[in-house]
Amino acid sequence: MFFTIFWISGDDAFYHGGVVYPSPKESNLFVSLGHHMDVYFPPCKRSRITAPFIFTEKQKKLPSIDVLPDECLFEVLRRLSDGKERSACACVSKRWLMLLSSIRGDETLVSDPSPILETEERSIKNAPVKPLDCTKKGEVVAPNGVEVDEAEAQDIKGEGHLSRCLDGKKATDVRLAAIAVGTASHGGLGKLSIRGSNPTCGVTDTGLKAIARGCPSLRALSLWNVSSVSDEGLSEIAQGCHLLEKLDLCHCPAITDESLMAIAKSCPNLTYLTVESCSKIGNGSLQAVGRLCPKLKFVSLKNCPLIGDQGIASLFSSAGHVLTKVKLHALNISDISLAVIGHYGIAVTDIALIGLQNINERGFWVMGNGQGLQKLRSLAITACHGVTDVGLEALGKGCPNLKLFCLRKCTVLSDNGLVAFAKSSGALESLQLEECHRITQAGFFGVLLNCGTMLKALSLVNCFGVKELAYRFPPVLPCNSLQSLSIRNCPGVGNATLAIVGRLCPKLTHLELSGLLGVTDEGLFPLVQNCEAGLVKLNLSGCANVTDRSVSALTELHGGSLEFLNVDGCRYVTDATLFAISNNCWFLSELDISKCGITDSGIASLASAAQLNLRILSLSGCSLLSDKSVPFLQKLGQTLMGLNIQHCNGVSSNSVDLLLEQLWRCDILS
Repeated sequence: MFFTIFWISGDDAFYHGGVVYPSPKESNLFVSLGHHMDVYFPPCKRSRITAPFIFTEKQKKLPSIDVLPDECLFEVLRRLSDGKERSACACVSKRWLMLLSSIRGDETLVSDPSPILETEERSIKNAPVKPLDCTKKGEVVAPNGVEVDEAEAQDIKGEGHLSRCLDGKKATDVRLAAIAVGTASHGGLGKLSIRGSNPTCGVTDTGLKAIARGCPSLRALSLWNVSSVSDEGLSEIAQGCHLLEKLDLCHCPAITDESLMAIAKSCPNLTYLTVESCSKIGNGSLQAVGRLCPKLKFVSLKNCPLIGDQGIASLFSSAGHVLTKVKLHALNISDISLAVIGHYGIAVTDIALIGLQNINERGFWVMGNGQGLQKLRSLAITACHGVTDVGLEALGKGCPNLKLFCLRKCTVLSDNGLVAFAKSSGALESLQLEECHRITQAGFFGVLLNCGTMLKALSLVNCFGVKELAYRFPPVLPCNSLQSLSIRNCPGVGNATLAIVGRLCPKLTHLELSGLLGVTDEGLFPLVQNCEAGLVKLNLSGCANVTDRSVSALTELHGGSLEFLNVDGCRYVTDATLFAISNNCWFLSELDISKCGITDSGIASLASAAQLNLRILSLSGCSLLSDKSVPFLQKLGQTLMGLNIQHCNGVSSNSVDLLLEQLWRCDILS
């Protein structure tokens, strides 16, 4: 056999055959590359190219783990017990990530260490360890000796304390898979909130399956506007997350009673349940939840057309002894449901009834006479036309411990029912009335006269029936318990009403009179003059006819206690009020003088008051201010945390930039 040898040495000369080495001892210089070709490397001369060029017709493909089918790769990946190894493998590809996220905790195989490894580990444990200095801020050493920051160190401690929230386009199955794999080695996922979904690759059952298999420590799950998630995904949560305590479902049209019943069977720790606008959830799931969830405390149901009296009755008859808070909104229920609540709700402390159009007067009457709501503390009724005088009086008698009562948009209720309720509710501390247009001045004063000695707060909002009447009072005891009074957007309230309030409520400390165009100095001054306890908070926003006379007087009367003052939109309030504030107010921290007639001189007087420590100052819409007020605002800015100078057209943009630069600790709206 003959060989032809080519040597490429950087020049143009070729070596054509012949004896390549004089002695057989030099045969180690001859390297065989196969059966058909040999290459010679002489040691005498260094070549420019130090490797031979071999040209083959076809290059062999290197073997890769990617050729393995999913079943084989699954067997490989489930043998990774360390969280860091799993996270690193999840970064290889989307395929690896999804496979890792499909492995349950009980499917992971932990191999027994070999004797050699056990000996090495034992020697490492017994070896002396040099103490590490961890005194620097944010510097923590993990159990494996790796230095981590403070936030990551908090992840190492505890179990199921991590919280993740995916909104809109960020909500995809891939992100959920990454959360399932990544949080396992950092304490475990405790709370997951998904709000919306990516329009092209949104959250489906696959993503929830990954969470169910990788996050057994999950305790709170919130799904909002996730149309692609069905019973299959939520049932996986029930199977894998037995510690679930809080479930919030909103606008999930594909979820039915099947998966919610699975949650009730597999998650006995369920405490909070919220279901809103889920058209396929009905009575069956409520029956299962009431029967199988002994720790249930809170239930909120809204706009679910399949939920009716049967579901509510089953829920309360089974869980009425543990349920404490209930919210029923826009459901197709009747008087039967309220009767069951009034009889079985022995542990209920808070009830909210909203938009229940099929409930009549009889329902509220039976609810009050059921004698089961002895522990009820808070009751809110909104847009329920069945609330009448008879039903309200029964509620007052049947709920002896009621402290907070809120009525909104109850158009049938009149003064008689309100006064009867006030007489029977001896423990009432707060009463809120909103858009109850049949309530008049007589009902308002009747509450003050008959509420007892516990009422502390009274609020009237958008009650157009309250108007000025020639009302004469016999000598009565004042309502000394009332500390907070709020009257907003009640156009019929004027000076006469405020004068009577001043006589009846001498212990007011919080007073809000908002949007009352009929109130002037003649009505405001007697009211604030009779506040013996000292006003702490006063809101006069929208009282356009109040002037410096009454506002300056109240600063003299209550300057030693006033902490909050709002005269937004009081166009007749000028620099004179600011002069009075700078001289009389010692504890004022929040001041709103937006859209008032103040000038640079008024701001200068505020800045000159050494005792003032304003935290919030609003000057929005003060068109008379100019750049001359900027030095005074800089001085006030030493204590300010918030400054509103929007729509101050007299202040130039350069001055605003200067304030933004110098008052860097203050939140400035411009």
